[in-house]
Amino acid sequence: MMKKSDVAWTAIGITAVLLSGYLLYHEIRNLSLEDLTDSLAAIGSRDWLFAVLATLGAYTALAWYDRIAIAHLGKSISWWFITLCSFTTYALAHNIGASVFSGALVRYRAYRSKGLTPQEIGILIVFCSLTFVLGTLLAAGIVLILRPELLERLVDGGPGLARLIGTALLVTIGLYIIGAWRQLRPWQLGKWRIEYPRLPIVRRQLIAAPLELACAAAIIYFALPAEGNPGYLVILGIFLASFSLALLSHAPGGLGVLELTFLAALPELSTADVLAALIVFRGLYLLLPFTLAIIVVLTFEAGQWSRRHHPSRNQ
Repeated sequence: MMKKSDVAWTAIGITAVLLSGYLLYHEIRNLSLEDLTDSLAAIGSRDWLFAVLATLGAYTALAWYDRIAIAHLGKSISWWFITLCSFTTYALAHNIGASVFSGALVRYRAYRSKGLTPQEIGILIVFCSLTFVLGTLLAAGIVLILRPELLERLVDGGPGLARLIGTALLVTIGLYIIGAWRQLRPWQLGKWRIEYPRLPIVRRQLIAAPLELACAAAIIYFALPAEGNPGYLVILGIFLASFSLALLSHAPGGLGVLELTFLAALPELSTADVLAALIVFRGLYLLLPFTLAIIVVLTFEAGQWSRRHHPSRNQ
């Protein structure tokens, strides 16, 4: 039975998609299909190759999220199993958004088969989310300090405010590191008690998450034309803002939210070029993994069904 919270988040996601779609329509209503196809055709084979490699890098880093969480729990599970589970989880969660059929269910089914308790799986899910948040804060803090003019593309704020926000974000990361170093009192999130990880675990968190975000943003960067391109750090900053807004909106795949943010933040590039780059991003980072994830889930469930109904075959 669907919970009220699931219904609420689904409604928020649908509302975000409809509102974003309405606003996006007004942004692109004069765009022709020919312009869009020309922009896609202009992306060179070298840029396609780099975009594909960036996609592989992003999902490799996402698998590292789960690996770090497993190490935090003190468990030992094969890297191959963790990679498949992580890939499937994020491929589904990125596309489905605020749906009852979330990536958490995939993790639960997969890791229960490896002997993890429901509480351990809950901690793992929260820990992976924490890793993502830490990576976003760290990457955003660095970008705002190195490129403070970026903030003016997103909101009404000058370089001074950007550096102040960036410094505050890095200080937050510093406090987390101190908490791990000093092994401060654990966090209590509902029924889950999450202890500060050991410093080696923290170090891996602060490498894996920024790496995943950097690779994901690189997909869009490589798909954009060189002429008028504001540079990788600017694209990374816009991606961090748009991806965070997409997650907060609970719109499936951030549909409309990513497009609106990038179009507003990149006025120097043509609408067709920006949308073409985002189509490449959606295809490589969202849709292709989503298709593969469905195959992985069906294969896993078929194996589980076979073990339950034909136990003699597994002896």
